[in-house]
Amino acid sequence: MDKPMRKAIFAGSFDPITNGHLDIIFRAAKLFDELQIGVLINPNKKGLFTLEERVELIKICTKGLNNIKVIEFQGLLVNYCKENGIDTLVRGVRSEDDVNYELQMAHMNKELNPDIETIFLPTNKQYSFVSSSLIKEVLNFGADVKNLVPIEVIEAIENKTK
Repeated sequence: MDKPMRKAIFAGSFDPITNGHLDIIFRAAKLFDELQIGVLINPNKKGLFTLEERVELIKICTKGLNNIKVIEFQGLLVNYCKENGIDTLVRGVRSEDDVNYELQMAHMNKELNPDIETIFLPTNKQYSFVSSSLIKEVLNFGADVKNLVPIEVIEAIENKTK
């Protein structure tokens, strides 16, 4: 008897994808047969890259992982999960504030879909202060973020600003 495929999703805006995101992706990929990276538009955030550009950057940055599938979606994550046979959400946490926020989200997702489980992965302490929003903020002032995002993101930013 075949055991069922373990599928999970790590969702976010990934605008841009950071080394902290990749840390969570690489670690979560070891735990599941398939890890989907769900890319969405957050209407509350000003975008640096288009949805298509973010999807492509994630594909490039994760090309060595055979069990990764990068998708884009709209609507409630729990609905997407139900429609696609996913029962685990992966969430990265950097701080106590993240834990509080993510715990609320996990409870809401569980309320909306009792079959959903949320797994929290603490980020590597090296990236505990890194967020896409902060990256965009310091980029506006010409800061060097080469240690915080993949080289492909640096190249994409440079191409965008030429």
